[in-house]
Amino acid sequence: MTKVTEAGQGEFFAAVNAACKKAVWCAVATVDGDQPRVRIVHPTWDGQTLWFATGPESPKAKQLQHNPFVDIQYQVAPPDFVHVMVRGVAELVTDQAAKNHAWEVIDYDLTEFGSTGPEDTNFLPIRITPTRVELSEMFGSMNKRIWRVPR
Repeated sequence: MTKVTEAGQGEFFAAVNAACKKAVWCAVATVDGDQPRVRIVHPTWDGQTLWFATGPESPKAKQLQHNPFVDIQYQVAPPDFVHVMVRGVAELVTDQAAKNHAWEVIDYDLTEFGSTGPEDTNFLPIRITPTRVELSEMFGSMNKRIWRVPR
């Protein structure tokens, strides 16, 4: 295992972004009361921030209002077997300027999921601020690199 240094974090996050683009979909774990809940989402990296969208009345939004901590897992199929794990804190974004930014950054057509634009009240961007990111190969057994929020 290699710890990512401050000097190496730009290169690390570029590699994470490239790996995640190969995976496309990932699983996000939230907490519903005292029970974990996992579902599939399509987040997009924006530097060291991760974005995805949901509706304000979705179970995800309600769970994140009560407990903002998430775990996210990407798994890239063969032949790459790249594995990305993200632990972080979710923020439900309601500020219009940030919603406009999220609409531009998220790399898929949000209208396919019922949103009409960044002003749509059914468009709720979720901003994930990572506290730990792991990039590895072969399900974590090879070339494991870990970045953590500096303390």
